[in-house]
Amino acid sequence: MSRFYLTTPLYYVNDKPHLGTAYCTIVADVLSRYHRLFGDETLLLTGADEHGQKIQETAAKRGITPLEQCDEVVELFKSAWKELNIQYDIFFRTTADFHKQVVQKCLQELFERGEIYSSEYEGWYSVSEEIFYMEKDLVEGKSPTGRDVVKIREKNYFFKMSKYQQALIDHIEKHPDFIWPESRRNEVLGFLRQPLNDLCISRPKARLSWGVELPFDKDYVTYVWFDALLNYATGVGLKQPGREDEFKKWWSDAGAIHLIGKDIITTHAVYWPTMLLALNIPLPKRIFAHGWILNKEMEKMSKSKGDVVNPLDMKDYVGVDGLRYFLIRDVHLGNDAPFSLDLLFNRVNNDLANNLGNLASRTLNLVEKFFSGAIPEVGSPDSGADHIREHALMTPQKVQSAIEKMAPSQALEAIVELLNEANKYLEERAPWKLAKTDLPATATVLRAALEVLRFVSILLHPVMPTKMKELQVRLGSPEMSWKALSQWEGLKTGTLVKKGEPLFPRLELPK
Repeated sequence: MSRFYLTTPLYYVNDKPHLGTAYCTIVADVLSRYHRLFGDETLLLTGADEHGQKIQETAAKRGITPLEQCDEVVELFKSAWKELNIQYDIFFRTTADFHKQVVQKCLQELFERGEIYSSEYEGWYSVSEEIFYMEKDLVEGKSPTGRDVVKIREKNYFFKMSKYQQALIDHIEKHPDFIWPESRRNEVLGFLRQPLNDLCISRPKARLSWGVELPFDKDYVTYVWFDALLNYATGVGLKQPGREDEFKKWWSDAGAIHLIGKDIITTHAVYWPTMLLALNIPLPKRIFAHGWILNKEMEKMSKSKGDVVNPLDMKDYVGVDGLRYFLIRDVHLGNDAPFSLDLLFNRVNNDLANNLGNLASRTLNLVEKFFSGAIPEVGSPDSGADHIREHALMTPQKVQSAIEKMAPSQALEAIVELLNEANKYLEERAPWKLAKTDLPATATVLRAALEVLRFVSILLHPVMPTKMKELQVRLGSPEMSWKALSQWEGLKTGTLVKKGEPLFPRLELPK
């Protein structure tokens, strides 16, 4: 049995979830559900990054403690993920005592080995990103991502990141699958071919008290990224007595796959691997940077423009499954993609109402009308039905191959192609007319369409769990496993089907 360990970033809890965080988490959930369907032992970790200046400031403005701020927003994330039908195995919080202890163990170990040293530092600091920049990094007086910076001079502690620069370049060049997509791999290699500074890993408590205290200097807390990045390993048992086997199983043997936004590629593909190299811990298997969900002008959504989308508002328009389907189908993982209500409604209407919904309605309706709602026995031979069978039996392999390449939109394209073929076949054979003269031939046509619906109910279940369970019930609840897709005619003759209301009603854009 294969193992699949996938992580999302830990989301920063100074604000509620938005479409970008929902997108990443839905993709992670869909990939994990597919691997579970394939029979892999699967672990999905998500959670909250809870230390740092932004949280301290947000809490102070609201007159509450940083922990109260975290507790409140963590619940917003958990309830949003529940509403979006996201099944995670671990919801990780960096305020957990066991995590703080491991962070301090790692810091102490590096300090004792001379991998961390103190020095006077002067630089430009971005509060919103919690990152120091050199003068040469600034673009028109702001950080490279356009955030405000302030000049700060203070004593701090530094991790000898530059010492591991060449080792990291060698690893990336030797393992072409380590950073995906290739454009991000090239970006990281470009960054690493410039001189690499050591990493400032402390903040004086006089400026920031909300963090994990340095074990070797009580006047400082550790830099939020040094604390947060370790979660992927502490979550599966790093440096915790009694959890050694668990750590070996998920970290060393399976290897972690980190799904992240492209804006945090440097922290994940440079800071994190150099920290692991210094600690003699194996590097993750893969770092996959997805793109951004853009507004219809193809710009990044922003609070200042007021176009940040609440994913829970969208589910009220198209349902949870409709939203999940759109995000997987329309956003090719790794690319930026626009989002608007028009695009959302068009996709749901075209693929789900007109295609899948139409096939289900027509087929189940005709089975009720001409065969008293019971699945008919296959009648006379039909070359069109044979073609559909061959297409259907090839589709699971296409889906599995796309998912293993982390290309879920391609998996959906393969499923839609099968639906297109089935609808075309129904149009050509017109069973509603055929039934008047040849019931055995009609039975063959409808049986092929029902089998396609069975295949699709399994293949699309990781994307639309609720709707596909409903379709399964209408088909008489056949076996729902990956193995069930290796055979045609998995439906039992005589089983009663239910037509019901349209599975995906056509949607009208709100005025």
